[in-house]
Amino acid sequence: MGDYPKALEFYEKSHKIYEIALPPNHPSLATSHLNFAACYERMGDYMAALKALQTAFKIQQKEFEEGNPAFASTYSWYGRVYAIMSRESE
Repeated sequence: MGDYPKALEFYEKSHKIYEIALPPNHPSLATSHLNFAACYERMGDYMAALKALQTAFKIQQKEFEEGNPAFASTYSWYGRVYAIMSRESE
């Protein structure tokens, strides 16, 4: 298994640089939040994953029109997290 807490630490460092260097709704910031969501999902923190996905989705909504391929990854992660949460609640 990967070292997801360590990965999250580096994603956070990267994100802080992006926040300084990029406009507030830059697509790279959405990608950072998708990376956070992936780590949280792998660590079993599904609520944190959903929060990160919501943030990514909000950025994407401001930057792209509905149907843009940028949404595909976000929708896929939403599906994955909700599916896992559903299985665990059974």
